[in-house]
Formats: sequence, C-alpha cells, structure tokens
Amino acid sequence: VPLLPYVLLGLASTVMSQEPDAEEEWAAVERRGAHLVTGAAERPFIIHGFNTYWLMSFAADEATRPRVTAAIAEAAGAGLNVCRTWAFADGGYHALQTAPFCYDEEVFQALDFVVSEARRYKMRLILSLCNNWEDYGGKAQYVRWGKEAGVDLTSDDDFFSDPTLKGYYKAFVEAVLSRINTITNEAYKDDPTILAWELINEPRCPSDPSGDTLQAWIEEMASYVKSIDTMHLVEIGIEGYYGPSTPELLLVNPDDYSGHVGTDFIRNHQAMGIDLASVHIYSDTWLPDSTEESHVQFVNTWMQQHIDDAANLLAMPIVIGEFGLSLKDGKFENEFRETFMQTVYNNFLGSWESGMIGGGCLLWQLFPEGAEHMDDGYAVIFAKSPSTFNLLANHSRKLEC
Repeated sequence: VPLLPYVLLGLASTVMSQEPDAEEEWAAVERRGAHLVTGAAERPFIIHGFNTYWLMSFAADEATRPRVTAAIAEAAGAGLNVCRTWAFADGGYHALQTAPFCYDEEVFQALDFVVSEARRYKMRLILSLCNNWEDYGGKAQYVRWGKEAGVDLTSDDDFFSDPTLKGYYKAFVEAVLSRINTITNEAYKDDPTILAWELINEPRCPSDPSGDTLQAWIEEMASYVKSIDTMHLVEIGIEGYYGPSTPELLLVNPDDYSGHVGTDFIRNHQAMGIDLASVHIYSDTWLPDSTEESHVQFVNTWMQQHIDDAANLLAMPIVIGEFGLSLKDGKFENEFRETFMQTVYNNFLGSWESGMIGGGCLLWQLFPEGAEHMDDGYAVIFAKSPSTFNLLANHSRKLEC
C-alpha cells in the first residue's frame, strides 16, 4: 500500500506528458447512432469515468484547489477519461449563481480552472447544470427565488412549469455555455474538453406522475441548449425509471414508487436534442433488504434492459452516469463493492464488444486524499484501496483492446 502514491505519481506524470498541444488533435466527442467517436478518423470513444461533484467548490478556495488537480490526475493515472461534476451552485456557500441573472466571477473562474485542468490531463467533462435535490441549491432554490420575486408557487415541482423559473434556468444555461474561460480564452460551448451538458441531476416531478410536465421541460430545455451550443452532446440526468409509456416494463423498476415520480426512460429520451441515454444504479438504497446475490441479479437485469432499449428503441449510447455501493453503514465490505463495480463494467463491456452500443460508465465517486470529510459512504480513495485502483486500471486496458 505505501507504494501506491508513488505509482500514482508516475502514472500522473505520464499523463502530464500527453497534454494536448497546438499540433495534437483534441476534437469534440460526437455521436454516431448508438456509438461515440472523436477526431477526423472517428476513433471510437468509450466513457470510463467517475464523479467528483465538488470540483468547482474546491477550486474556489485556494486552500482546497490542489485537491482538484489531485482528483483529476489520479483518475487519469488509472486510465479514466471522463469526469462528471457540477457546473452549478445556486445560492449558499461559494455560489456560482448568487441570484437570478447574477453570477460570482471568482466562482466562475474556479470553474474555468476545473475545465482547464481537465484539458491538461486529457480528461473530458460532463457538466451538470442543476440539481433536483437541495444540495448546492437546485430546483428548491429557484422556487425560493421565485417566491421572493412575488411569483405564486406551491411546490418545488413548479421549477419545471413556471415561466419565470424557466427563465431563470435559461439565463443561467446561457451564462455557462457562453462563458469565455479566463485561462484558455475559449468559450465553453467551443471547448472539446466538455463531452456533454446534463440538464439536471436526477430530475423527478412526482406531482405529475403522467410525466407530461417533466417531458415538456426536457423538450424545451434540450432545444434551448442546442440553440446556443450545436457542438456538444446533451443528456438529461435521469435515474432510468420506466414510466407510463412502457407499462410492460414497470416491473423492471426497483419498486412501485419509481414508476410514479414523473420520469419515463423511453419517452424522456425520445425528446429532440437528447443524445445520450442516462441511467443511475443504486441497488444498495433501492433494495435495502436484499442479499448480495440479489444486488448482482438486479444490476444484471437493470443494465441489460436499459442497454437493449437504448440500442434498439432509442439508437443512442448509454451512460451509466452514477453507480456505486456505500460502505457507510457496514452492511457491505469493499470486496463486495468491487464485485458490484465489476458487474457493472462486465455488463457494459459485453454489449460494447458485441458492437451493440457505446457510451460507458461513471463511478460514484472518486476522491483524492484530504477530502475524506466529504465522503458519503461511496468514496473510493486510491491511496487507501489499491485493489480498486487495479480494477479500474484493468477495465481501462480492456477498453483499449
């Protein structure tokens, strides 16, 4: 174990030496049907990624900014190539959006740093633009802003339907997509470092289980993003629950409630402007009383159904935007967490190797040393788990074959 940090330093220095220069192609990732490609030669691009949602927040503080570089460098050292992180912070501490139409320049410069560091280590980014949950503000903060402005609102779900709140969101989207990076001097909408925009993390609209309200919002906002940025891919950020449009698939959901939260995997992804089919996997919370074998079986069933549907019904790549297993309550040990991770990777790998579908998987979540206080039970810290580092590095090698 003591050797691992030195291994990481060696790998990171190798990645550093691969930094793109003026003569090296650093082209956007594009969609070709159910697959992703990059460059003039249209080389296949497979997402082998991770989540570290707090990068912008850490970059906004000089004391914690080195953790941003460490997180990206360590991931690159394991062969990971995509990071999903928040490009929003609505109100509160280190807010990017301090109020509707008002943005903190210092925090924007922190996001600039995240994007520039990602490029330096050849790491692509999936940038999420809002949160369904209250962490970092999210739709609840938009509703509070609306009420403060005198708008008659009754629920956080009004975020998806009220014209004023939709105007706030669109203004924020335009500010981010049109941002000129103060380090690279490149507009975000023109930067190939960004792989995709995510409309909102894990949206739900349980006040309208028919799904009509959220569907209309997805269609409007996907179109709006594309009207500003024609280069980048767009994904929704949903968890993947089947809804009313496919009643025969409701039994695939982890529970009955999942089919009534206003999301609809098939219908949502049929919206114009959506390029990637997003799915999350949290069997540890979705199936709280199940055995380890039941968790593996659920992952197999959940993934294969979504892979089949993404390939055959939607004809788009699939992105397992979050998957993980918490060690917080002691129910699971790291050995089973690695079994869980390997199950996810094997399911995707089998479909990819058969030529069925592209896309990839993003682990929730990867932390460098020194950020343990942010651990929600899911954090993987390479320096403390060399076997997990090896698992991820091995998956990287398989994707290169």
